[in-house]
Amino acid sequence: MKLTIPELSLVVLVGASGSGKSTFAKKHFKPTEILSSDFCRALVSDDENNQEATRDAFEILHLITAKRLAAARLTVIDATNVQAEARKPLIALARQYHTLPVAIVLDVPEKLCHERNLHRSDRNFGPHVVRQQRQQLRRSMGRLRDEGFRQVWVLSSPEEIESLEIERQPLWTNLKHERGPFDIIGDVHGCFDELAALLAKLGYEIESDEQSCRYSARHAENRKAVFLGDIVDRGPRIADTLRLVIDMVEQGAALCVLGNHDTKLLRKLKGRNVQITHGLAESIAQLEAEPAEFIERVTAFLDSLVSHFVLDDGKLVVAHAGMKEEYQGRASTRVRDFALYGETTGETDEYGLPVRYNWAAEYRGRAVVVYGHTPVIEPEFLNRTINIDTGCVFGGRLTALQYPEQQIVSVPAARVYYESVKPFPKEQPSLTAQQEVDDLLDIEDALGKRIIDTRLRRGVLIREENAITALEVMSRFAASPKWLIYLPPTMSPSETSPLSEYLEHPGEAFDYYRKEGVAQVVCEEKHMGSRAVAIVCRDEEAARRRFGVREGAGICYTRTGRKFFDDIEMEEALLDRIRKALDATDFWKEFQTDWVCLDAELMPWSAKAQELLRRQYAAVGAASQASMDEALAALAETARRDEQIAHLLERFRSRREMAALYRESYRRYCWTVSSIADLRLAPFHLLATEGAVHMDKNHLWHMETLERICRAGAPVLMATSYKVVDVNDPSGCDEGVNWWMELTGKGSEGMVVKPMAFIAQGKRGLIQPAVKCRGREYLRIIYGPEYSSSENLDRLRARRLAGKRSLALREFALGIEALERFIRREPLRNVHACVLGVLAMESEPVDPRL
Repeated sequence: MKLTIPELSLVVLVGASGSGKSTFAKKHFKPTEILSSDFCRALVSDDENNQEATRDAFEILHLITAKRLAAARLTVIDATNVQAEARKPLIALARQYHTLPVAIVLDVPEKLCHERNLHRSDRNFGPHVVRQQRQQLRRSMGRLRDEGFRQVWVLSSPEEIESLEIERQPLWTNLKHERGPFDIIGDVHGCFDELAALLAKLGYEIESDEQSCRYSARHAENRKAVFLGDIVDRGPRIADTLRLVIDMVEQGAALCVLGNHDTKLLRKLKGRNVQITHGLAESIAQLEAEPAEFIERVTAFLDSLVSHFVLDDGKLVVAHAGMKEEYQGRASTRVRDFALYGETTGETDEYGLPVRYNWAAEYRGRAVVVYGHTPVIEPEFLNRTINIDTGCVFGGRLTALQYPEQQIVSVPAARVYYESVKPFPKEQPSLTAQQEVDDLLDIEDALGKRIIDTRLRRGVLIREENAITALEVMSRFAASPKWLIYLPPTMSPSETSPLSEYLEHPGEAFDYYRKEGVAQVVCEEKHMGSRAVAIVCRDEEAARRRFGVREGAGICYTRTGRKFFDDIEMEEALLDRIRKALDATDFWKEFQTDWVCLDAELMPWSAKAQELLRRQYAAVGAASQASMDEALAALAETARRDEQIAHLLERFRSRREMAALYRESYRRYCWTVSSIADLRLAPFHLLATEGAVHMDKNHLWHMETLERICRAGAPVLMATSYKVVDVNDPSGCDEGVNWWMELTGKGSEGMVVKPMAFIAQGKRGLIQPAVKCRGREYLRIIYGPEYSSSENLDRLRARRLAGKRSLALREFALGIEALERFIRREPLRNVHACVLGVLAMESEPVDPRL
């Protein structure tokens, strides 16, 4: 005997003590799927037979059941369940979580139950207990379906139980094995000509057989169409539309879900009493001219349609009016009604139509939900949902979403076929629905411990205490959150050099990449400025459309998300200079974009760090000069009387020289900024444009592309000098070292060594995206005036880089993930999860001098 149960169900075992329920459950179900009342008694009292613990035990059992059903896990209840009062809360849980309840009754002879209980030391009750349970079972068996069980299976003998096989049947909504690619088509409403045009535009070849009145459809790349329901009503060619859709579904070229207009027509075809409104009259009139065989075919087809489909391993859900996360892949009247009609507030608008609740504004699910039902002028993503009903029958367009590409394809309606009670919108609102929702961010999305999965690194941990720090910085100092789509990662230095005079040297950077299997690296000059992210839009309209900001056409912000300039005119002048360079190089047309995000260094250092310079570096420099001059004067006077302190005099002269070098080191990176002409912006990453994150291009491409733009924007835009080095070629490495010596000799901070590929994998996975190698004199700013003395260098060589390197990799993965989420048009909270993660990690206890 084979027993078939839904793959997602609440299986309630019903039987007297000793009927074999636990043995049956262990044979047919996973241990984690079985919830036993005996086990729950043991959890709360250490005794499976402690009847005094029954109430607490069932509270736990019901709680775990609820959690499992909420997570879409099949659950088996191993208890006697012979009383209706015991089954009632289980039926309620199944209904609450839209899960099919199944009863499996083990109706074995009373004598066999007694015999089994005699062989169990934990069954020390009399035969009257089993007799009473059997009587309760007999009274219940005829009422199980009335109680709400969708399936009732009664097993009456040990032989039947022993030979039984259980098969799990996927729900009709479960098409997770279908991975596409798909062309998801919005409400057609009998607009056959537009449907044919759209399918042709999508690449489908449609052929018709006039004799049989049948269509054949195929796509050269085996794409599959998915119809979102409302095939009928209102339009001019309803019968032809039905023929085409039915034929495509039968041929395996399409899928179709049920729409509210389709279900109303189905009820009419089945002889039900329905109101002839909202376009149903057109369907009836057109179908009256069709043969009875076709009407029967239409009825059977519409009757076979389900509420929604879960596709592509759960990544895609399609439904006529949408589908909440908790309803996806479930089966109940409530789920079906939501799929057909959405959710209403109970109110009506001035046109007498129900006011719909915007469920998509609160959607937090993993799956992309594609739906129609409510006409919109333009399809747009909102929290990973998209409405593609663009009102073809009302004179709008018929639209398809290509999945997984997430490209919109549409054709215009030939004319207005049906006048809507509510006027169809003519203009797109100034902000998209997603931008309106993103105007108000939820603090709960930023608090607490979080684990973020990125494409490059799974399970990036954000600790709660660090998240609080990041939120404090963002809420008090950050620029408009709508601009913050990326924060740059920290960068690890090279391994400590064994050379006596150096703490950092290019040789160690080359050696690191060589050991990781990287052949070529790009060495880029490291400018001594401040890290800056520049987002430049073509105009204010582009900024409003893509970023949802109402003022401004760009921004320049720091690596902690703060606006770089307090002077708005200075910022606008810099952005305008970048924009003109992009115009001059035909950048917008080349990249098919109207915005760009650049990673750059902005000089001078003092443009942002003026207060830091005055309070920290200049104060140390001034104090060291004054104190050293006085100390040397006193020591010189003393040395004339006592030659034994000559060595002390020399030591202080050396310290004064190092202090002078310290002052010289930071001063070379500072100058007065009175206008845009005094600024220098050196971009080194072209991070993203519309539809693309440019991490798939190597660093040479970035350097060459940005160099062309910088030439057009010179001198304010300054190209970053670079050199390509083959780390396996000793002479090439020597050239790289010599170039570094030349740069640092001229006062440059040093250089950054990067693998040729933007994202590089080594022998143990993702490797450092960049390693900085700073010059000897620049390090004096970082470690102090006297760091280069032999005793200090020896101490500094013990610095540890593991924490810094781990931090750099995690922040790099989060930064790229943030951009990719923005490009995919995910909600701003998803982008900010990564952005805030980068900022949170900056408060981790890592030596800031590294």
